[in-house]
Amino acid sequence: MKTTSLFHLLFIVFLSCLWPSVLLATDNSECMDCHSDEGLTREAAGDVSLSRMSDQLFLDNDKFHLSVHHLNEISCVDCHSDIEELNYDNEIPHKAHLEPVNCTACHEAEGEAFSQSVHMEIRGKGITMQCYACHGYHYVKRLASASVAERENLFCLKCHNADNYHDWLPQKQAHFAFVECTVCHAPTVPSHIHLNFYDLVTNKFFNGNQIIEALGIGFDEFLPLIDTNKDNIINTNEFEDLLLILRQKNIYTEVHAELVVELEPILHNVIKGGSTNECEKCHSADSPLFDAVAIVLTLEDGSAEHYEVEKDVLNSFSMSSFSALGGTRVKFLDKIGLLVILGGICGAGGHLFIRLVTAPLRRRNKENEQDS
Repeated sequence: MKTTSLFHLLFIVFLSCLWPSVLLATDNSECMDCHSDEGLTREAAGDVSLSRMSDQLFLDNDKFHLSVHHLNEISCVDCHSDIEELNYDNEIPHKAHLEPVNCTACHEAEGEAFSQSVHMEIRGKGITMQCYACHGYHYVKRLASASVAERENLFCLKCHNADNYHDWLPQKQAHFAFVECTVCHAPTVPSHIHLNFYDLVTNKFFNGNQIIEALGIGFDEFLPLIDTNKDNIINTNEFEDLLLILRQKNIYTEVHAELVVELEPILHNVIKGGSTNECEKCHSADSPLFDAVAIVLTLEDGSAEHYEVEKDVLNSFSMSSFSALGGTRVKFLDKIGLLVILGGICGAGGHLFIRLVTAPLRRRNKENEQDS
């Protein structure tokens, strides 16, 4: 027994020597002792590189707790790795000016894609383009369920005014509302259709919890409830039944379909001249952009549950807010249009046929009138 206890003690000592930084790591709560103070400020330094975070000294702990880094249990010193220890004998318990965070230490693939992008090139023009210029600092959210507006406002529209360009693009406001910028500007990135439920009463999107609570089920019961034929894909009839159930639960919703990209590392490789303006990419009956369709139910932490939907749902009446000419078609309306065309042809043909058949009679009637 004594030998075993001695072995355990020696093992603990060994770990202490091997990984002292892990065992003595600064806890996030220690950082928040100071950085939760809304009045914590720093005078801007003459060197722009030193004043870049002068407005970021206060950290909203509630917002940080919803960030992707906190949810993945990333600590402050995992990013701010030059903080080795806190010395409370000093007015500032760590270095006053910390080194810029090296995001690529974890996000290697994203860094490699970014290194070949147009945003990397502008650094040669004296413009500082760091990861946090787009992603922010401490409140990086999960974006899997984010709408087109949320994605664009967080990223592209910080610098780019889309209205100043795209004059060649028909219906450009509709494109801006329903198609994410990078669908065209990073065309090699896979994309898919998001279906979100829009509240016609509050003019906001329903989150996943609201939909699930209205149905009186759990997330794991959603697909079994809707997918009545048990093929793990929601077809058009099942989709219409879902909307009916929601209306019965006093959920009055419009389904918004948006074309968004997959959040893959290559997304950071936006290159000059790499965008596409080929309308046929979307506006064709066999467009691959409409092959992947999913209902998205957002969770409180920003993550999302995706439920596969057959692409024919895009052609239903419920999707009146989304239409890509040549790419999505309401087939029932096609049938009505075909009937109208056939009716016109039949009407004209019938009229011609009757005139031909009655021509002899009309000639005799005319001759009789002349004789009399």
